[in-house]
Amino acid sequence: MIKRQKRPKETTKEIILKGIPAAPGITIGKAYPLYDEEMVIPRKKIEKKHVESEIVRFKKALAKTRAEILTIHKTISKEMGVEKARIFGAHLMVLEDEVLISEVIAKLKRDKLTVEYIFLEVLRKYTKILSKSDDEYLRERVSDINDVGKRILKNLLGAQHRSLEDLKKKTIVVAYDLSPSDTAMMHRGNVIAFATDIGGRTSHTAIMAKSLEIPAVVGLESVTSNVEDGSTVIVDGNRGAVIVNPSKSTITRYERDKKRFEKFEKHLLKLKNLPAKTLDGKEVKLAANIELPDDVHSVLAHGAVGVGLYRTEYIYMNRKDLPTEQEQYEAYKWVVKKISPDSVTIRTLDLGGDKFLSQFEVAHEMNPFLGWRAIRFCLARPDIFKTQLRAILRASKHGKLRIMYPMISGIEELRQANAILEDVKKELKKKSIPFDKDIEIGAMIEVPSAAVTSDVLAKEADFFSIGTNDLIQYALAVDRVNEKIAYLYEPAHPAVLRLIKTIIDNAHREKIWVGMCGEMAGDIALALILLGLGLDEFSVSPIMIPEVKRVIRAAKYTDAKKFAEEALSLSTGSEVEILAKMKLKELLPDAAIKITEG
Repeated sequence: MIKRQKRPKETTKEIILKGIPAAPGITIGKAYPLYDEEMVIPRKKIEKKHVESEIVRFKKALAKTRAEILTIHKTISKEMGVEKARIFGAHLMVLEDEVLISEVIAKLKRDKLTVEYIFLEVLRKYTKILSKSDDEYLRERVSDINDVGKRILKNLLGAQHRSLEDLKKKTIVVAYDLSPSDTAMMHRGNVIAFATDIGGRTSHTAIMAKSLEIPAVVGLESVTSNVEDGSTVIVDGNRGAVIVNPSKSTITRYERDKKRFEKFEKHLLKLKNLPAKTLDGKEVKLAANIELPDDVHSVLAHGAVGVGLYRTEYIYMNRKDLPTEQEQYEAYKWVVKKISPDSVTIRTLDLGGDKFLSQFEVAHEMNPFLGWRAIRFCLARPDIFKTQLRAILRASKHGKLRIMYPMISGIEELRQANAILEDVKKELKKKSIPFDKDIEIGAMIEVPSAAVTSDVLAKEADFFSIGTNDLIQYALAVDRVNEKIAYLYEPAHPAVLRLIKTIIDNAHREKIWVGMCGEMAGDIALALILLGLGLDEFSVSPIMIPEVKRVIRAAKYTDAKKFAEEALSLSTGSEVEILAKMKLKELLPDAAIKITEG
């Protein structure tokens, strides 16, 4: 869809916009708005004899667009790695979509209108359908279709595609949306931040922002209508705020906050090689969550002790084919060798919910978070599951690997998954392929039924990892991607804390360890409660490692246990949050810099 952005009105008044933090940090600079100029494509009839030449013109535009995208793919593969470049697989899939191409040609023959007019009509139809989808992943793929569509239209019309790679000055890019090709072609030295009207935490824009390691805020709704070319803009990727035309006092305050934040982050990195040990000697493990092999560099830089969650579904995304066993093996092997001698916990494919993989042609579901996903999908497709398990087992000979299954709801699923794993082990033994025969097998506890029956699961699992993102939404009946009820998503809710206590107690009774890999594990205001409840491993985003470690090293385990008991006695999540922040401020007064909302 070619969308014309409204030109901002003349103004010097300070404007504060709130959005979704996509990448941390604070930047102050000059704005460079990217406006999609509306292409005026009139409805123009053509004669029957010109239909074939229009089809040829269309196919040439497709070929030229494909060549452009392949060039970008090659550049990104070289500069940022093959995994990052796969993001453009979705673009190539649009170009190779026979249904779309056939529809354009059929409509062209039937209506006898110029091919650019026909193509734009079909493009708008596709984006309209996807925009209304209940599936967040599908909605966010609209940007892929729009990006490719703009390129095709510009090639049909002979227009020049504008690129960000030629920017000569340090710039904050502001746009309605940034396509993957836009963000990937940014010059790392000159694009110092970006802000967009739309986008979510799982959008390509957010993913690329983290890869570029520049502050970014998405989902601002109206940033393009409030920013002029050259306007002074502050991008606060910590709080998810953008300040347009900031006053002198605001700039002074943010310059101070920026220095303070950078100094604080630098200070925290001094903890990199120190253990996560309390003042009275209780040590826990601080591991990291990763999506792609390249994330290992951040894991090592921030002092994580291994990888507590390797989200393997990202290897399957934004591509037309399934990853081969060898391809997966190479990725897992690279990570485990880099992390060695520490351990890597690989979560098996967690398809579904907000993670859609087009190559599986999964039908739309009314409640995707409760549907055919995660371990349910793997058990239904043992061919795909076995390929991944073979790759993991083969990689296990290179270091300490663990396997954990997502969304286990009861003992039967754990047994079924283990039975398939045993079949794969027998296959490898028969072929004399080496692997770690004592590899640990864990269950993710993210379904209330698993939490309640964790005493049963603990007898047959080697460890638990609590996936709080889903556990909270299931326990509280709150869709975690629905902004209208976001206020109900409470990690500190007494029901959630009691479930976590049940899980940990049942696991320890059977002498197995418990980790937590959801976002709650990185919430420093709740770290003392989790420590006091007996959590053995915190697995968080690499950048959160030093902050969580600092809290643990400043506390006594005996005090944390008393605090956890006090939190469990409270009636509401709000009461727990207030108490937790108060305790944190008492322990580390300057920690308020990290928990203040605005």
